[in-house]
Amino acid sequence: MSTAIISHADCRRHKMTAGHPEDPIRIDAISDRLIASGLEYSLEHFDAIPVEIEHLLRVHDSLYLAELEALQPDEGLVNVDADTQMCPKTLRAARCAAGAGVQAVNLISSPEYRAVFCNVRPPGHHAERHEAGGFCFYNNIAVAAAYALATLHLERVAIIDFDVHHGNGTEDIFKDNDQLMFCSLMQHPFFPYSSPDSVNPLHIKSPVAAGAGSAEFKQIVNEQWLPALMDYKPQMLFISAGFDAHRDDDMGEVNLEDSDYAWVTKQLVALSKQLDCIGIVSMLEGGYVSGALGRSAVTHVKALAGL
Repeated sequence: MSTAIISHADCRRHKMTAGHPEDPIRIDAISDRLIASGLEYSLEHFDAIPVEIEHLLRVHDSLYLAELEALQPDEGLVNVDADTQMCPKTLRAARCAAGAGVQAVNLISSPEYRAVFCNVRPPGHHAERHEAGGFCFYNNIAVAAAYALATLHLERVAIIDFDVHHGNGTEDIFKDNDQLMFCSLMQHPFFPYSSPDSVNPLHIKSPVAAGAGSAEFKQIVNEQWLPALMDYKPQMLFISAGFDAHRDDDMGEVNLEDSDYAWVTKQLVALSKQLDCIGIVSMLEGGYVSGALGRSAVTHVKALAGL
């Protein structure tokens, strides 16, 4: 079975203020490193198909979606929050990013593909049901997971989020859902200043202090996430693949290495096979230093592909 990668040129057209860390170059940092590594030629490539409104409505309120449409400017930038802006191309990019997740689920549901990585932006895991923020507009991973539950008639799926920032939007959207397990790394205290306590017993929030590194991360995966996932037995795995817990990324204060992303991905691939999951959909979240992002993403995709 093949591994696919989904991206789209329009994901590069969403821009915010000059020097903003969530920059179009993030897409190129991964693409360029995939080419340099030779891994690019082992993957099947697809252009993202923009998401349809019905898929967004599974996780976002219709009024919120209308407000985003009304807010998008014809020129220049408008502020969504202190760190997040919209330009005339923002929602087109966001539709492609969210649509990539839906497309990935469709690919995984065929016998040809076992894993898909979506190299897309803007990211999504801070987008709540009614609110944008944290560089996010549509919650891409939530759209994909909800689509899988609805269309593949699954009973259980899981989202594993190893971004340094807690996926507060994902937690908000699925807070009352018993068909989804959510495992989330989170530097604490840190943006978005989420509580380390979980309301939903299926939400495993794993706070770490500034300065934590590989040992703490592996302990979380081995002692918290993997046993819970084995007990829950998800039928499909989703990954919010943020690479900003890397020691070289100044958007966080956690000290993971390139190899940690390969390691955790191998654990999830092995789990997927052990549980006979349909497959794995991984979507880019954070990661803001080009070198560390490109290297980490390549180790992640290589592990997804079993190479």
